[in-house]
Amino acid sequence: MAAKILMVIAALLALQLATSRVVWASDPSPLQDFCVADNSSKVFVNGFVCKSMDDVKAEDFFTYGLDKPGNTINKLGSNVRAINVNTILGLNTLGISMARIDFAPRGLNPPHTHPRATEILTVLEGELYVGFVTSNIGQTNRLFTKILKKGDVFVFPQGLVHFQFNRGHTRAIAIATLSSQNPGTITVANAVFGSKPSISDEILAKAFQVDRKIIDRLQAQFWMDNNN
Repeated sequence: MAAKILMVIAALLALQLATSRVVWASDPSPLQDFCVADNSSKVFVNGFVCKSMDDVKAEDFFTYGLDKPGNTINKLGSNVRAINVNTILGLNTLGISMARIDFAPRGLNPPHTHPRATEILTVLEGELYVGFVTSNIGQTNRLFTKILKKGDVFVFPQGLVHFQFNRGHTRAIAIATLSSQNPGTITVANAVFGSKPSISDEILAKAFQVDRKIIDRLQAQFWMDNNN
């Protein structure tokens, strides 16, 4: 009988330990109704310091203008309007944000990643060719693609390189929702060819397995495109 009791206790302890590990591995839940960001605070924390409850107002949870088309007259033919904690202070600690993405015909939201968020995309107008690439699985980075039409939804897993391309001849609009108040964006081309200071052309040439002169031209073109 004693042995059975000990086995039950051991099983309960194991279950508690396993559950605790799951909790420790996740983001902490908010400990209050909300924590409106105080963007005037000089204190640096992981997120933003909370504004005093007495100073919170309805405007802290509000923004407007998402119905207005973004300007797509640029080299990529796309425009992203992000709605995150920097736009709505009340999003602080709530773990969610969104964006409106406008595409001109043949417009591209170039390969990029969100290091802190999974993204779910809904097409509101037009047609998009979308995809993401897996992390290194053996020697293969698998590409998953889909053609999306109005009302279609697609998920881009957290941290993976992904893109959206309007392959049609009319404009397209999409709404993205992301699982972070501040998901971050790393555009691959910008990070590789536009870092300051620049990554050595010898390193990039070896990484891309091309002649260094090609890298020099790419870096020079990137600098010209982004400094005019």
